[in-house]
Amino acid sequence: MEINKNTLMWAVIGILFLAVIFLAYKVIITEKAGTTGNAIDTAGWTANEVMNYEMHGTIPARVKGGASSASSGSGMVGGC
Repeated sequence: MEINKNTLMWAVIGILFLAVIFLAYKVIITEKAGTTGNAIDTAGWTANEVMNYEMHGTIPARVKGGASSASSGSGMVGGC
């Protein structure tokens, strides 16, 4: 039994289409959940520290608990 190239191409397109729909669904669900539960309190930070956090994701070393939750230990949001 030989698989036609046209059938194989449509099967790959179908799989990619389903993957895109699934990932779009995950994004929509994540946005509805919101990110307020993971917000970091920036009260008491200098304007430079806030800018570095917003632009680069770095958390000041003097902040307790924030940097230790990063998986790589680099002090950056998401462990980048």
